[in-house]
Amino acid sequence: MSLVTHDKETGRAASGLGLALVSASSFGLSGPLGRGLMDAGWTSAAAVAVRVLLAALVLLPVAVVRLRGRTHLLRRNAPLVAGYGLVAVAACQLSFFNAVARMEVGVALLVEYTAPIAVVGWLWLRHGRRPGRLTVLGAALGVVGLLLVLDLLSGAEVDVIGVLWALGAMVGAAVYFVLSGREDDALPGSALAAGGLLLGGLVLVVAGLVGLVPFEATTAPVRFAGVAGDGVTVAWWLPVLGLGVVTAALGYVTGIAATRRLGSRLASFVALTEVLMSLVFAWVLLGEAVRPGQLVGGALTLLGVVVVRLGEPRT
Repeated sequence: MSLVTHDKETGRAASGLGLALVSASSFGLSGPLGRGLMDAGWTSAAAVAVRVLLAALVLLPVAVVRLRGRTHLLRRNAPLVAGYGLVAVAACQLSFFNAVARMEVGVALLVEYTAPIAVVGWLWLRHGRRPGRLTVLGAALGVVGLLLVLDLLSGAEVDVIGVLWALGAMVGAAVYFVLSGREDDALPGSALAAGGLLLGGLVLVVAGLVGLVPFEATTAPVRFAGVAGDGVTVAWWLPVLGLGVVTAALGYVTGIAATRRLGSRLASFVALTEVLMSLVFAWVLLGEAVRPGQLVGGALTLLGVVVVRLGEPRT
């Protein structure tokens, strides 16, 4: 009997690992696809809106089933859903897409992935949860890695606006972690995700219609430079479909399933492979090569995030 249970647990962990890698790969594809659309004439707001609205349409049936008619949970948690949709979804992804429009995809993503360090600082300032020595060491490694990723020490020219947008994405990601970690209500995670995605997408559409943000989309073909530089040109709807269904809906669905099998702690470690996947996709589709110093900085940044997570108490 114990052998059967062990086999089930092993199979569950193996399937969870596979799902987590699929999720990381899906999310890692978003930057290169979004960059291709923006190079073809799309604005960042339009690309983000299409991505999150398509994902919301896919996740809504799951959320309806999980709610089981308990719509009062949505009303009771309206501020949470609003914060999630406006900051963790709309502001975060809009900032990230604006960042990749001005800088390399991998660099923008590595800046965003310092979010766990920001979460530690927030918990310290807001709730008095003083970080331990291991957490401080991880934060220091992350800062040094970030300096190398941005290539500041070599005196290379840095797009300040792009860095600011990437830091905005980092803040949005930190808010995502804080809001997603709330366990004091009965609102299913799928309902929070679907509601936030739908709200965030609609807000971006309305903001574009009234002129608050540039909102333009074209049906022009999308060209990806590729590794060799000869490139490939595809119809506009292919990257749009990829953004909505693959990089968002598939990423969220497989990520939720992986977390249920692996647990949030292990799943969060595996999610760090998104950075590697994004670098690979940016190299294949956009021809972006990362310098050796930036690779070292990226490794230090990811190591710092891992150390920060290890230094935090288990919950």
